[in-house]
Amino acid sequence: MYIIIYDFGTSSLKTCLFDIGEKITIEASSNTSYELRILENGGAEQDPDEWWSAVCKTTKELFSETAITPDEVSGLAFCSQMQGMVLVDSEGNALRPAMTYMDSRGVREYKNCMGKGIIKVSGCSLYKLLRNLRVNYAGSTSVKDPIWKYKWVENNERDVFDKVSKWLDVGDYLVSRCTGKIIRTADSAFATFLYDTRKGREGWNKGLVKMYKVKPEHLPPIIGCTDIVGGLTEKAAYDLGLKEGTPVFGGGGDTTFVNIGAGCTTSGETHIYIGTSGWVSTYLDYQTVDINAMITGVLSANRGYFNYYAELETAGKCYEWVKNHLALDEINIYLEKTEVTDDFESEFTSLYDYMSSEVSKVPPGANGVIFTPWLHGNRCPFEDANAAGMFFNIRIDTGKRDMIRAVLEGICYHLRWLLECEAKKVKTSDVIRFVGGGSLSPVICQMLADIIGRKVETVDNTQEVGAVGCAIVVAAGLTGEDIEDVSRRLVKANHCYLPDPGNKEIYERNYRVFKRLYKSNAANFSKLNS
Repeated sequence: MYIIIYDFGTSSLKTCLFDIGEKITIEASSNTSYELRILENGGAEQDPDEWWSAVCKTTKELFSETAITPDEVSGLAFCSQMQGMVLVDSEGNALRPAMTYMDSRGVREYKNCMGKGIIKVSGCSLYKLLRNLRVNYAGSTSVKDPIWKYKWVENNERDVFDKVSKWLDVGDYLVSRCTGKIIRTADSAFATFLYDTRKGREGWNKGLVKMYKVKPEHLPPIIGCTDIVGGLTEKAAYDLGLKEGTPVFGGGGDTTFVNIGAGCTTSGETHIYIGTSGWVSTYLDYQTVDINAMITGVLSANRGYFNYYAELETAGKCYEWVKNHLALDEINIYLEKTEVTDDFESEFTSLYDYMSSEVSKVPPGANGVIFTPWLHGNRCPFEDANAAGMFFNIRIDTGKRDMIRAVLEGICYHLRWLLECEAKKVKTSDVIRFVGGGSLSPVICQMLADIIGRKVETVDNTQEVGAVGCAIVVAAGLTGEDIEDVSRRLVKANHCYLPDPGNKEIYERNYRVFKRLYKSNAANFSKLNS
């Protein structure tokens, strides 16, 4: 069967046409980007119409490179960035730019609500926090959580707020554009922390809705990720170049599907992801929370299961930053005004491959240089929008290669920190599945194995791992098979990396210093960035 999955990242879309049978293959794919606007007041916005244009463009491009026709598509779904906010009118039209998960404008709204109370834990009112924890093992303890975006618009854009019919996340909005039906999937509803996860009580919790003063009429009906929302409308089918009535599934968020695409569908299995952001996630058949480390069990696409999820906001984004600001000069593209030629590409698949080759020449520990990967603040295991990246311990003989390696090691140090925080509450797996664009580099794979001290496995289609998981969910929905069975059958490890004992001592030393850098500099970050 042929399935189209739209993998919506922070700043780009990859649309994939999957063929699912005895194995899963990508028959065609198309990429495009859209603007992410970072505002001076902490805002991070995108234009929903740009998203739709990207969907239309990439869908039509799929069929220019394959003999498969639109009539053969069995279904489609969206695998999207989460914890954004799209406010729509009764016709599903966006009333303002979408606020992405990175938006941190709701500082005052957060403090006015959660900061008030006689007894506080992690800066939150204990009473309100306990009410949340009792209902869903979570809480709105970050200024970037969706509720504070909603309250910010209510307080700062009243003319917009008065026109709101429904409050959606990214994927829900796109499903609405396709079907004309306004819903939320359970995982996106949970991401608001207004959702009740208790067995038999699943759905919007009236008490939390009242406590946070959210208008109940703004909250749409909730469906499952595997449910069919409806068929493509005539207009959507025309825009996309697909057949009217093609089934559109609920889909969901990227974190919802990555464990499935990584093949981690047995309780206790752990995966690490490095894309634009990064995370550590352990698949569980129960829900738990670590409020101090900002880790909770978010809903899985598989009913009754949870992903115990700890996030690093900028992971691959740090690698992109170092590419643009250090690596390009290192290979003299700017200095000599030369182009990356076909000869260059014949030796290295991409500039990132070249960077990996260069940093492999630097010894583990980056000659003492340490980098903190907090380029847009941080969420886990500490919440601080003012935290920032820095290079620590630069000396006169430090070179760019040392600094580039330090960036990669810094990402891995932080992921180890998250893994250790998870291990305090749940049993994490001895073998870690490593997925996302970062796992394409053998250098990074070995570095991660050395730093976390565990065996690391990679899989095929690793850059599309969320889309693969989403496709597996859609396939299960179409055939009636169990998601676990489909995932185990289709997703296998292709390489493994064992920790090198010879690198343990240097990485342990640097890791101990890395963990102290935030505490030593929190006040300085606040003075410079608040």
